[in-house]
Amino acid sequence: MYAITIPEPGGPEALQWAEVPDPVPGEGEVLIDVAASAVNRADLLQRQGFYDPPPGSSPYPGLECSGRVAALGPGVAGWSVGDEVCALLAGGGYAERVAVPAGQVLPVPDGVDLVTAAALPEVTSTVWSNVFMVAHLRPGETLLAHGGASGIGTMAIQLAKAVGAKVAVTAGGKEKLAYCGELGADVLIDYREQDFVEEIRAATDGAGADVILDIMGAKYLDRNVRALAVNGRLAIIGMQGGVKAELNIAALLGKRGAITATSLRGRPVAEKTAIVAAVREHVWPLIGAGQVRPVVDRTLPMRDAAAAHRVLEESGHIGKVLLTRE
Repeated sequence: MYAITIPEPGGPEALQWAEVPDPVPGEGEVLIDVAASAVNRADLLQRQGFYDPPPGSSPYPGLECSGRVAALGPGVAGWSVGDEVCALLAGGGYAERVAVPAGQVLPVPDGVDLVTAAALPEVTSTVWSNVFMVAHLRPGETLLAHGGASGIGTMAIQLAKAVGAKVAVTAGGKEKLAYCGELGADVLIDYREQDFVEEIRAATDGAGADVILDIMGAKYLDRNVRALAVNGRLAIIGMQGGVKAELNIAALLGKRGAITATSLRGRPVAEKTAIVAAVREHVWPLIGAGQVRPVVDRTLPMRDAAAAHRVLEESGHIGKVLLTRE
């Protein structure tokens, strides 16, 4: 088969479409003929040499895919050859075929075409696990989602609104904020021109955000704590703003706040299986009913993955960038 390889770390030009050995499904694995994959920030870090795949996983980038079941490994039940599926991967989505544990495979939801389904596994698993399973966002509470126009952000807006929460977002520029508003965001904050701490306090009568979903890390740590409501929960899922910062423990104690930091890629299969099962139970019905939908900025041929990486680096996109086999 062919896959996007990274012979040497570097810029987008480091990505090479090359012939590689076919994957073979092992015990409990499903082999998928890939129709599409999606580009995530983690893929850019892997290309640069900063985020190696977990031991034993595919060396090729790509943390999600959609396609058709091509073969079943020993011990797999519940799937058949030819089923249209999407899947959460530890790697290998930028390829013609990928083997994945069966518990990380999902049916293509009702109302979504096969290619577009590639935009769903990573964002739904990330948002549901962090905002709901860890931070326990409840109806009537306020969620602040940084990067509201990203794939994660657009999904967080929709899921939070679906459960009856108020949603505030940060994004850069009127176009991105307007789109967030169309998805249901109640409070639109331009991080280039506004202080999100002041804006979230003003929007909540001084209370602050009950849950903050953060992609920035160090750069926003102090302000995120100040933006939290009493008993607020800060869920850190990214490091775009650096990895080291000082934490004012007194401020956190005063908020009786909690900070969690998670990544999805390196979790054990059992944990990913539990998350995917929760997504299928809680999120898939919302997609099927039309309450939640994937947001796709554009699709590009998989062999042109370098162009897709440049799109993400320029941060001009809204939602997901997909890579298609054809």
